Amino acid sequence: MDSKEKSLTGTLIFTVFTAVLGSLQFGYGIGVINAPQKVIENHYARKLDLVITRSGNMTDDIVPSTVTMYWSLSVSIFSIGGLVSSFFVGWIADKLGRIKAMMAVNSLAVIGALLMGLAPLGQAHALVIAGRLITGLYCGLIAGLVPIYIGEVSPTALRGAMGTLNQLGIVTGILISQVVGLEFLLGSDTLWPVLLGLSGVPAVIQTVLLFFCPESPRYAYISLGKEEDAKTILKKLRGEYYDPSKDLEEMKREKEEAASEKKVSILQLFKSANYRQPILVSLVLHMSQQFSGINAIFYYSTSIFTKAGISQPVYATIGVGAVNTVATIASVFLVEKAGRRSLYIIGLVGMCICAIIMTIALALLSSHAGMSYLCMVAIFLFVVFFEVGPGPIPWFIVAELFSQGPRPAAMAVSGFCNWSCNFIIGMCFQYIADACGPYVFIIFAVLLLGFALFTYFKVPETKGKSFEEISAEFRRKKHGGKKSTEMEYLGTSSDA
Repeated sequence: MDSKEKSLTGTLIFTVFTAVLGSLQFGYGIGVINAPQKVIENHYARKLDLVITRSGNMTDDIVPSTVTMYWSLSVSIFSIGGLVSSFFVGWIADKLGRIKAMMAVNSLAVIGALLMGLAPLGQAHALVIAGRLITGLYCGLIAGLVPIYIGEVSPTALRGAMGTLNQLGIVTGILISQVVGLEFLLGSDTLWPVLLGLSGVPAVIQTVLLFFCPESPRYAYISLGKEEDAKTILKKLRGEYYDPSKDLEEMKREKEEAASEKKVSILQLFKSANYRQPILVSLVLHMSQQFSGINAIFYYSTSIFTKAGISQPVYATIGVGAVNTVATIASVFLVEKAGRRSLYIIGLVGMCICAIIMTIALALLSSHAGMSYLCMVAIFLFVVFFEVGPGPIPWFIVAELFSQGPRPAAMAVSGFCNWSCNFIIGMCFQYIADACGPYVFIIFAVLLLGFALFTYFKVPETKGKSFEEISAEFRRKKHGGKKSTEMEYLGTSSDA
């Protein structure tokens, strides 16, 4: 195998950078709506007040309650869009190819951005909600397409590090949205439509750059049957003097085996014993990401920073975003050193300990002022541990657990699971927090411990391994270390 230095070519860097622009836009879409909340709510109120005044039906309670409803819908409709579209990731990836699929879905991003940017010209709440829905549809698709493409163009030795760049793009997008959303920048009463409209810019840039990116060599060979094209693409990605014979041989075996079986559908992932174990692992990892409590941390951070005496808690929240980004950059280098499984366990256990510390500190907050600072430290460490493992790894490990045949369906199901859990947390956390108070983090601590135990006993290490080797690891876990000769868990298409 070529060294990592030889595998890391300019074409590969450019290709992965272009793909990650989709992740950056995904992150921007997540974070952009939070900073200007009060400004947008006031705009909604003024519009609604004008409509109600003209109708002659004045009631003091109508505007506040209606504004709250519209704002909640503006936020949550994003997750609903992602939840729905995530099911179509596999279909569009196979139908159009990875490059054309990303180009096609970028049109959704541009449409959504235009609707939000032009919101003041019409019924603002309706246009923002429609724009957020379409942006959510885009994000549900791009969140699956980017890891698939990166996983298929990256050499095995760099697959984990390149896959982590997907998460780096997301957290960078969130951080950018937090910074430009400050009131003295674009989060003002007059510029908030520009803030929302800018979410389409990365899509436009990515569309232009994708014309210069090669198609996935695996898609070219296995799906289109173009061996010479795949060879040319591999040389572009790996270097002019790279010998692609080993890669082509693996693709040839996978194609032959895939041809001998029916196309893997989403239903077959659950019905067939061949795929049951890896899809279970994929779903639990995505559940652990959303049910880890990371959203709860961001919910509590502002109030904790306020209690700690910080006059501008918004800047402290941006600090959390900055730590989030720096920790993700560190994970790019760690993931190929320590391995996926080890980092995931370390991340979950670290988050569990931080959740316990926060529970104790929050419970004693009223009687010990210093507990606020302990909470702050725990929050920053919680975010660091999240980005060490649970943040980036679920998005790209699914592409490593499955070969070409079942991969798109597995990515679609995993994405749907992630968005569903995201929506559940968004809808339910407020009620759980009100009921449990500071002890809400005990729930997350228990969940994190359970996810850590599952990872220890069920998740194989995928660092630097082919699909054949990963499949063998599943078989060893099934048979308690005994040797097996059949590709039982990843099925006959698990050679890659």
